Amino acid sequence: MEEVSNEMQARVEVRNPWLAILPLMLGAFVGMFSETALNIALPQLMKALAVGQSSIQWLVTGYMLVIGIVLPLSSLLTKWFTTKQLVISGLAFFIIGSLISGFGVSFSMVLVGRMIQGVGTGIILPLMFTVAMLVFPPNKLGSVNGILALVIMFAPAIGPTITGFILAMGSWRDIFYTFVLFLVIALVIAFFSVENVNQITKPKIDFLSIILSIIGFSGLIAGTSFASHAGWLSIQVLGCLIVGILALVFYVRRQLKLNVPILNMKVFKHYNFTLGAGLVMIDFGIILSAMYLLPQYLQNGLLVAVALTEIIMLPGGLVNALVSAVAGRMYDNFGAKWPTRIGFLIAFVGAFLLSIVTTSSPIWYVILAHIILMIGTPLAMSPAQTSALNSLKGIESADGSAILNTVQQIVGALATALATSFLTLGRNSVGGAEAFRFTNGIHYGMYFTIALTVVGFIIALFVKDDGNYSK
Repeated sequence: MEEVSNEMQARVEVRNPWLAILPLMLGAFVGMFSETALNIALPQLMKALAVGQSSIQWLVTGYMLVIGIVLPLSSLLTKWFTTKQLVISGLAFFIIGSLISGFGVSFSMVLVGRMIQGVGTGIILPLMFTVAMLVFPPNKLGSVNGILALVIMFAPAIGPTITGFILAMGSWRDIFYTFVLFLVIALVIAFFSVENVNQITKPKIDFLSIILSIIGFSGLIAGTSFASHAGWLSIQVLGCLIVGILALVFYVRRQLKLNVPILNMKVFKHYNFTLGAGLVMIDFGIILSAMYLLPQYLQNGLLVAVALTEIIMLPGGLVNALVSAVAGRMYDNFGAKWPTRIGFLIAFVGAFLLSIVTTSSPIWYVILAHIILMIGTPLAMSPAQTSALNSLKGIESADGSAILNTVQQIVGALATALATSFLTLGRNSVGGAEAFRFTNGIHYGMYFTIALTVVGFIIALFVKDDGNYSK
């Protein structure tokens, strides 16, 4: 009876759990929405800011890079600052960054604003999951995580569509002003609804770990991003990659030795967590690389107007939301094994169809391929994430959540940078009209996305269900 009672009680009682987490959900939605929101506006931004493809991608990868740097610090931050302080600070950072980018008169100014936005998302995103695990009883966490996964998956999928509507009525600056509108609402709610649920212990800060983390993640993202214009074998790229990899190796070794690590790497001893984390990383890479490439293909390959681009992207975004909502509960009925396998298989079909588009492909074909891809990715995501977190107990759950969010952003940034690199490689490998060259670049980028679906499917073959679901 005591065990049943514990299942029905949250670790921290609050007046209204959903109201307490609402500002975090709004902030996380805007943060994840922001990861793909600019994709459809990149052609306009290139012209307005007078920069090329390799530079403009930093508005996407730079944003995710900062998120990836801040995310590993999330567990430490919750031990030094109250929940309300972190929520308000995270939302404030994003609002300030959005205003800087919105009023930006140069590429550098817009980029600085984007990186400040990344600080806000890096604080809010893991905090949402941490607070949820504290204020909701264990027997409701499955449904709650399904809703949170819907926020995470639907936001980047619908980003290009909403941005298209904004661009049709205004300019690229209005994208950032829209962020501010939603975040101010979240900030007002946070002042009245957020309660302090974390314990302030103020542990010793290991600054060496923080430095290694920043160098490691920055080196990987910078090296991959520079490859699109400097080449993979250039000293600049190889130097960044080598430094980044070495720093991460030392970072991981240090976390394993520390009594109070910034990021608890010991959770990887759990088989299902390791597999689930790998699947989540790959799935996120698939959706972000595809959402980076597709809007640009529509505008530069098919020469579709921005006003029509968002309409073409809308069906896929809606399907993503519907499947995400259903997939959140699939683990309870079927476990993670079959949903992940089927999801990556469907995603492979969608990515393959997008890899053979031409400059005259019919619109219905692109919509169909996008829908198929948007069925596969959320179908694999929620069961994989739930399987990973369900394999952890107690405080390890918070560590696992922080790691999953961290690796998602790092892989997302790497996937976007690699997609840009392959896009540039494909464009430069052929001659002819610009639309034809750009479409060939899309082929190369989608080959990379296809490779991710294959790797994801192979890893899914090793998933073992733990039996904790209804048959």
